[in-house]
Amino acid sequence: MTSRAPMPLRLATFALPLALPLAWAAPLMRAGLLPLFGLAEISVLSRVQVLWQTDIFLALLVTFVALIAPLAKVVMLLLIQYNRASHRWTAALHHLSRLAMADVFLIALYIVTVKGVGLGGVEAAWELYAFTNCVLATLVLGALTTRAARGTPD
Repeated sequence: MTSRAPMPLRLATFALPLALPLAWAAPLMRAGLLPLFGLAEISVLSRVQVLWQTDIFLALLVTFVALIAPLAKVVMLLLIQYNRASHRWTAALHHLSRLAMADVFLIALYIVTVKGVGLGGVEAAWELYAFTNCVLATLVLGALTTRAARGTPD
């Protein structure tokens, strides 16, 4: 059984399940009410953790679309690339990609970073760029995997 995806594509996709959790835990930005009081570090996981304390329904939704769906998408990409799933799974991958809202979350983070929070300050951390690269890699690898799967009959 041969894989329909080239080795560099498979290796890049294989790195994502390791990179995504690191990007989620890394501080994406620092924000505070006034610069005098210092800035608190904000990560994807820290924001989800706050949601679990304040609004469980929203926390469940954000956990699914920001954490579980993107990771499931990468696992599905790997299954397709390593020929463990039919190329017909690309349709399911397309629908799962719509639920994986990491890219929308990223755009929201950039808007908050650019606009700031009124009286407070927001500083982008270098990890925001690492998270951006993970999101972009997921989008590109998904498109390349779909193209490779469609090009080879099952």
